[in-house]
Amino acid sequence: MIRLDLSRDPKWVDLGHGVRVLAAPLTSAVMMAARSDLREALPGDGGAAGHAAAVALVKAIARMVIRDWDGIGDTDGNPLPPTPERIDALLDLPPLYDAFERDLVGPALLLADEKNASAPSPNGISAGAAAIAKPARRRAKPAPTG
Repeated sequence: MIRLDLSRDPKWVDLGHGVRVLAAPLTSAVMMAARSDLREALPGDGGAAGHAAAVALVKAIARMVIRDWDGIGDTDGNPLPPTPERIDALLDLPPLYDAFERDLVGPALLLADEKNASAPSPNGISAGAAAIAKPARRRAKPAPTG
């Protein structure tokens, strides 16, 4: 069951290690804009090798949805406001990247993946497709010997 949250208000999300971010909802418009930014940033056909493209997409989404944060400061411990460069630096920290991807991006991508889990096509090769070949009705005669 999909639970629709009709609120468009940003929500605080705990990323661990004393850090939390105030993030706007990850809508289709945000996802499309992030993908567009990614295509513009990547050379050639817009495709980068797997992991680098995934990281770039997550960072593009983060720059669009993070409105505020707690637990982020400079080297002297003074609080810093979020900026695109600081958001990228935050997500360069593996545990915080993992938490952001898991708790904000992952659920949105999971819904997109569900559309790929549709029933197998009756045409073509598929485990769920109906068998086309009919079983033999009689046994073949053995080859003559000698």
